Amino acid sequence: MTNLKNGFLAGFIGTVVLSALMLVKTMMGVMPELDVAAMIGMMMGASVIVGWIIHFMIGTIAWGGGFALLYDVIPGGSAVGKGIVFGVAAWLGMMVMIMPMAGAGLFGMNMGMMAPIMTLALHIVFGAVMGAVFGARAPDAIAS
Repeated sequence: MTNLKNGFLAGFIGTVVLSALMLVKTMMGVMPELDVAAMIGMMMGASVIVGWIIHFMIGTIAWGGGFALLYDVIPGGSAVGKGIVFGVAAWLGMMVMIMPMAGAGLFGMNMGMMAPIMTLALHIVFGAVMGAVFGARAPDAIAS
């Protein structure tokens, strides 16, 4: 059963957690140049605020909605497992499409080896949180 409302909520909460970790990472001085909201804003010729809005729209609508729509075909034995698989797929898309468009190169390698590793870890957390929220809000999805 597709439940877009729960997918959007799960995507939003996953994006909140991901964004909080991104801010903590930057405040700790870990790869401050890896600022996804600023990269999105720059790609659109807009401010970092616009970048944050687009970042949340992608996480909530595209990824949360996509997760709800694809839930039944995503491999994994649990909602969290499916969320992690989806998060890794979202990371892969970001690495081969968004990073090169932002000038960071394939897999963000223009920023060094830590860029793909850091973003992968963040997307795994995003996917796990999104899956956990979706599974808790749509328990009938777990049975499918």
